[in-house]
Amino acid sequence: MQHFFYAVAKISLSALAIWGISELGRRNHFWGAILASLPLTSLMAFIWMNYEGAKLSEISALSLDIFWLVIPSLLLFLVLPGLIKLGWTFWPALMGAMFSTLLAYGAMILIQKTFIGPGK
Repeated sequence: MQHFFYAVAKISLSALAIWGISELGRRNHFWGAILASLPLTSLMAFIWMNYEGAKLSEISALSLDIFWLVIPSLLLFLVLPGLIKLGWTFWPALMGAMFSTLLAYGAMILIQKTFIGPGK
């Protein structure tokens, strides 16, 4: 039962962060962007992992992997407004931005395998 309440707490805190970003973003896009740009999900993951007894090396490896994968994820934030400026409606623009981001993830994974090697 304790595991259930722990899971509910994790889910609730994560949902609260997303709700806060969307509410703040609706009222003021700049402050919503600031809140959204904070690595809240990563911070929560590190805290949960530490609480659950993960090794520091596992937390460190996750942090480094997140760093490298943030780089291709930034493409979404450039492609989405670019496609909207070109006259695309929201859903096709979002899908196009997501697809380009997936391609960038694939490229980054290939780069990591080539230059860093498997298992880092």
